[in-house]
Amino acid sequence: TPPECPFCGEAAGTELEEHVRTRHGHLLGAPGTGNGEQLYECPMCSLTCTNIQILEEHVDLHLEEHNFSEGTDLELAQQLQTEEDERQRSEEEKREREEFKKLQRQYGLDNSGGFKQQFLKNMEREVDRGRMQPFEYHKRKADMMESLASGIDDGKTKTSGVIEALCKYYQNENKDVRRVWLSAGVDHFHSSLGDRGWGCGYRNFQMILSSLLQNSFYNDCLKDTTLIPSIPKIQSMIEDAWREGFDPRGASHFNNRLHDSKAWIGACEIYSLLTSLRIKCQIIDFHKPTGPMGTHPRLFEWILHYYSTDNEGGAKVVCTSKPPIYLQHQGHSRTVVGIEEKKNKSLCLLLFDPGCSSQQMQKLLKQNSDGTGLKLLRKFVGSLKEKQYQIVAVDGVLSLEEKAARCRASQVLTSEKIP
Repeated sequence: TPPECPFCGEAAGTELEEHVRTRHGHLLGAPGTGNGEQLYECPMCSLTCTNIQILEEHVDLHLEEHNFSEGTDLELAQQLQTEEDERQRSEEEKREREEFKKLQRQYGLDNSGGFKQQFLKNMEREVDRGRMQPFEYHKRKADMMESLASGIDDGKTKTSGVIEALCKYYQNENKDVRRVWLSAGVDHFHSSLGDRGWGCGYRNFQMILSSLLQNSFYNDCLKDTTLIPSIPKIQSMIEDAWREGFDPRGASHFNNRLHDSKAWIGACEIYSLLTSLRIKCQIIDFHKPTGPMGTHPRLFEWILHYYSTDNEGGAKVVCTSKPPIYLQHQGHSRTVVGIEEKKNKSLCLLLFDPGCSSQQMQKLLKQNSDGTGLKLLRKFVGSLKEKQYQIVAVDGVLSLEEKAARCRASQVLTSEKIP
């Protein structure tokens, strides 16, 4: 607060001394004493002086003290503000470090080991809890080590024949399905003790590859990949694609390393891996809802077009030669294996989810006439309400020249966006 004049109460600011002298100098004098001596009273503390010069020096001391106190308060305020800013900055940096570490753990980038380490740790936990006998632990460990050495998936999470079972079911279904399009044959793979919580992208790649391996059209480009690779092998294959030059931006996100990690992968890694194998594919980005209540009807329409193109016959059940589709959203991915068109013209996707166990998928091989088991697979428009979706769709084989061109293009990899 600006200092006030002790005589008139006016705010004088830094000019208080000058104000007192020029405006109220005549008041500095005081009535004399009885012996005729002139007295001067200090307007600030009522001290009486016998000499005007002494009074002026005294008042100057008051003013200097006030100015010093004002300066000290300002310096203290500035110091306190600086300390508060440093404290907040330190807390923010600490929060950012903790959040970054949390994200690293969440996405498997915290150097805590990969498939092998998690598999062994989870089996040890099962033994400790009495859910697994020691002899089974050692057998499964030996099988796992053999799988890792060969680079071939052990097939223990695989379920085959579901597409064929679905085809038979729909032939006899007469309730509400007008038409259905099914992908080419595909095996279902689910997460195991080694990749639970982070392996969905790898398991979906195994599903897509299982379908491609059953199609002679892809024999030439898959001649070096005749069996389903294990997850650590798939990680090495993606690293090989990066070394070829695919998606350097994505590679840098993982520090060019996936092996021995629990890193999540997404549509870009699936695209890079398939393209490196000379599988022609595309990424389609449904970057915002296109229907009411945050739904994505354009996604369903795109998938219907994918399966129904070249398959427009009048049959109710169309078993196409189209490979399944990789479907990604924040935090999870699944594999699209078909699409239903209901009699009311609504659409329903059929999805293989890596989160479904073999026991659940086996029930689909013995499909009841009421189709209750299909609840595992069916997703209507109102069921897919994430903010964004990406798909990777296979549509042919690349020549070596086309592969090289796509590798160059992936240096600035962008997906096609559906408006």
